[in-house]
Amino acid sequence: MIPGGTPLFSPSRRALFLAGGVIVLAALAAYANSFAVPFIFDDAASIAQNPSIRHLARLGEVLAGPPWGALTVNDRPLLNLSLAFNYAAGGLQVEGYHGVNLAIHVFAGLILFGVVRRSLRQPPLAARWGEASLPLALGVALLWILHPLQTEAVTYVIQRAESLLGLCYLLTLYTFIRGTASPQPWRWYAFSLICCTLGMMAKEVMVSAPLMVLLYDRTFVAGSFGRAWRERGRLYAGLGCTWLVLGWLMLGPGGRGQSVGFENGIPWYDYALTQFTVITRYLGLALWPFPLIFDHGGAVVEHSMVLIVPSVLIILTLVGLTVTALRHRPVLGFLGCWFFGILAPTSSVVPLADTMFEHRMYLPLAAVIMLVAAGVYRWAGRRSLWLFLTLAVAAGMLTASRNEDYRSEMAIWLDTVAKQPDNARAYNNLGSLWLARDNLAEAESCFAKAVQLRPTYPSANYNLGIVLARTGRESAALGHFLTAIQVEEGFVDARINAGNTLLKIGRVPEAIRQYEIALRQQPEMPDLHYDLGLALDQLGRPAEAIREYEAAVRLNPAFLQAQIKLAEIAAGKGDMTAAEKIYRDALRLQPGLTDIHLALGDLLAGTNRFPEAIEEYRKALAAEPGNRHARFNLGNALLLTGRIDDAIAQYERIPDVPGVAENLQQAQAMKASSGRAP
Repeated sequence: MIPGGTPLFSPSRRALFLAGGVIVLAALAAYANSFAVPFIFDDAASIAQNPSIRHLARLGEVLAGPPWGALTVNDRPLLNLSLAFNYAAGGLQVEGYHGVNLAIHVFAGLILFGVVRRSLRQPPLAARWGEASLPLALGVALLWILHPLQTEAVTYVIQRAESLLGLCYLLTLYTFIRGTASPQPWRWYAFSLICCTLGMMAKEVMVSAPLMVLLYDRTFVAGSFGRAWRERGRLYAGLGCTWLVLGWLMLGPGGRGQSVGFENGIPWYDYALTQFTVITRYLGLALWPFPLIFDHGGAVVEHSMVLIVPSVLIILTLVGLTVTALRHRPVLGFLGCWFFGILAPTSSVVPLADTMFEHRMYLPLAAVIMLVAAGVYRWAGRRSLWLFLTLAVAAGMLTASRNEDYRSEMAIWLDTVAKQPDNARAYNNLGSLWLARDNLAEAESCFAKAVQLRPTYPSANYNLGIVLARTGRESAALGHFLTAIQVEEGFVDARINAGNTLLKIGRVPEAIRQYEIALRQQPEMPDLHYDLGLALDQLGRPAEAIREYEAAVRLNPAFLQAQIKLAEIAAGKGDMTAAEKIYRDALRLQPGLTDIHLALGDLLAGTNRFPEAIEEYRKALAAEPGNRHARFNLGNALLLTGRIDDAIAQYERIPDVPGVAENLQQAQAMKASSGRAP
């Protein structure tokens, strides 16, 4: 106690609420400009195109995730559930998603504030740091929550995976700390178990949380692992059981194995060597956050000793100091383990498809900031609070500035290629945006750069092939399509476009071969059956073509082109009744189809059933008034039935259509010869 009876290190509630308010307001100010940031990159597949978040009432589907794998949400039911709540509240309005992301980040910052403040008041630190617990905890929380390195985990919507994991991780530790000081600890320990379980359902990095709680107990509370286990063994057994939840999710059909593991195409030793430079860059960005890059690319480092050795020496030295500190300076050892232990699942020997992402520093950053803040406080004493606030203001301004880079998908990819010019994926994604805007020149430039950087990049080769095919360079396009399917045999779209290109340049048997392989991979694609039917028809194999057209219509009864082809084949064989039936069946399924009314009108006119043909042409025009083909044929049918004035009226509405001038002249001559000329 201190004079007056006030408990030592017990700040008033007013001071705590004031500190919490500062944290909340600072975060709101820094991220105020993030609410209009659109969905970008993986947001499209994981949110906008994710069917499993559309119906919150179907909880089983929500927790199971989308039916296809390799998305950020797969095997992460808590993440997918949070997105489903967002969708139920506001559909795909981005403001709601950003609001939840920021709320998670703010809550995590407040919990970090509580963890740091209470840790500084634990026996190993109380004598030296207890009086500084409030200002130092406030400084750490502010700098952590406002650090621009955190923007990727907050502003990029789908990286809610990281911030949600961070919140669960911090809550697991915080509730444990509260339990150790409570007369009824199991209430808090139960919350710790729940939070740990939820974290396992948010992201796999949660795997280290049970061990980190045990290490915290040994460092700050029990003083040894033996005593920690004797006093709280049942808690650690429960925390260990949460690994079963993670294991069950990891072994499920969700698709994480496509981007994680020793069989994803990246040798473990290459990945491990790369992580020495990656962790060094993480540390550099923590201390000096420039440049921040949305996508660092997935490539491993070149095996150059000049590039690797300095990073290896830095990281091995830090690991060695951490191991030594665990014995002689346990608190410093705990911070080192926090940093390396949380990074270990993504930055060790287990290869991931992407070697570096800034959001992976979301939790490890706290250890770096804690060390820096403690050093500043030892140097500046009580004046350090003002220094913390000054740094926090600067960090908040940098965060707001970084959020501007996310203002559009085009802006973030332009920023990425400017800062990381050797990133093939960034050029490929930028090219896709230009292609969507029909800027073929810019798209081709980006795709060509991506292929130059990574010649066997399937997606970039495919996209470059699309641009080349659209600009009439089929032979060059074919080469890129074939490269894409050589690298990735299951790339069905590339194989289909290879077939289309082969068909266009007259290499029909080769086109058929590509279509047949694609159909073995994706037999339920009506378009693919139709394309194969065209090729077989062109090769003079009508019976097989009919089979493919029929398959296309069976899979998609509204497939107009396939229906028209079947009717044309029937008419070509003289079976007008069968052709007419196909058209009328199609119209019963989908009344008002312009192309079908037009084709049926042509069929009826060809059999001299002009009144019925006229009716079909009028229906086609009712559905599509600007259809010049339907209007021209209507005029012809009217002329052939002697309705000359009506025919002239139709012709005069389309004077620039080939053949109209001659027919109009003929109709006017017929009118003049009939004595009805004005």
